[in-house]
Amino acid sequence: QVQLVESGGGLVQPGGSLRLSCAASIIIDRLYVMAWYRQTPGTQREVVASITGRGSTNYADSVKGRFTISRDTAKNTAYLQMHGLKPEDSAVYYCKAVRGGLGFWGQGTQVTVSS
Repeated sequence: QVQLVESGGGLVQPGGSLRLSCAASIIIDRLYVMAWYRQTPGTQREVVASITGRGSTNYADSVKGRFTISRDTAKNTAYLQMHGLKPEDSAVYYCKAVRGGLGFWGQGTQVTVSS
């Protein structure tokens, strides 16, 4: 069982930046794919970004050029650096770790972009 704890969410003005962190309770080796999702009330959870153990990344079109996903294997932590935040980026952001078809979720962290 993998426990994931997200942090770094909060209230930020449009155009601002935040960095989300996702700390894992076990060693996240290269077989794990780490991903960030987000969800707003009444909508399905959508993938924002993912990163493989080799460092290959993918992003949703809506965040390309603004968000950067990364991982620190030594710290068992994944990050989501967010710049140029927009009100439509407001959501609960969830971290997910996937290995061998099994997925583990964190509890989520709220990001609110508002003036």
